[in-house]
Amino acid sequence: MNDEMENKYLRGIYEHMLEGIIVMRESRKIVIINPAAVRMTGWEVGGYVPYCSYCQTRELKDGEPICYLIANKEVPTFLSEMPTYHGDVIDVDMSTAAIYTDEDTGETEYLLVLRNHELYKQARESAINKKMIRALIEAKEEEHKRLAQELHDGVGQSLFSVSLALQAIESFVKDNDELNDYIIEVRKELQIVMDDINAYSHRLRPHSLDQLGLEPTIRSLIELIHKQVPGLVIELKTEGIDRSDPAVEINLYRITQEALHNVIKYAKAKKVDINLLRDKTHIYLTIKDNGIGFDREHIRNEGLGLKHIEERVDQLGGICEILSKTGKGTCIDIVVPRWRPEK
Repeated sequence: MNDEMENKYLRGIYEHMLEGIIVMRESRKIVIINPAAVRMTGWEVGGYVPYCSYCQTRELKDGEPICYLIANKEVPTFLSEMPTYHGDVIDVDMSTAAIYTDEDTGETEYLLVLRNHELYKQARESAINKKMIRALIEAKEEEHKRLAQELHDGVGQSLFSVSLALQAIESFVKDNDELNDYIIEVRKELQIVMDDINAYSHRLRPHSLDQLGLEPTIRSLIELIHKQVPGLVIELKTEGIDRSDPAVEINLYRITQEALHNVIKYAKAKKVDINLLRDKTHIYLTIKDNGIGFDREHIRNEGLGLKHIEERVDQLGGICEILSKTGKGTCIDIVVPRWRPEK
């Protein structure tokens, strides 16, 4: 790489990096300052770097420089409050390095690096929040799984036993038409309750998801919707779908469930195309409808559905793009890793 190209790259790094870069003389006069430092502090070339709050109040040894970092060259970084041009103070991580000494004057120039500590705190808080949301989603799914199992194996089996008992009683009262008709009606009502229990259990946690995987479970969901909304055509195309991380499967199922719910409730669509593809490392899910669409920036209440979809994808370390225009339908495009990294 020639000097001109190297200088070009260094200049680009200097201008676009998030850290504030300042070259100051021993007098603290600013010789060079990059855009990030200007945005952070409001200082300019020719101005002077003020002392941080710690240096303004600390006790000095005889002949010791006021600046703690310059006085203690072994300190790699230091956290303190720094006054800005606007009169405010900001929490910054600072580090310095002597980079040039003028042979004629003996004055040293220092490189001062500033990092906005608030940004790092926000990043840490964001990471903590993401972990909390992830834990809440996983706890919710575990509770759904437990409740679904109890409904199916507990309540469902008890109701089935009651149905068999009624069937046995019915064989003993064949000659009593009035009582027989009553038992038949009770059995019909009981069957409705059993069907409802199965439906609730499926909504909480489809058994096929753990037993068979994502593709068969989505197909079961589509069949159920066809019965409820016969006028809506839903086409599912898949390629290479196999078992993946259980957390990935349940979240992609919930995303599909939420997206189809939105289509039924809001989109007024006649057709939905779902593409589910997999390669060695990722799963690709696209859900596209021909409904009325929407302008996300101008709707007052978009509901939590889209946010929940984006949140689930974010927890999986994936990418989610939701595109929609009024009158042009909606397309949800998702890419997630097949296997989640260790916590």
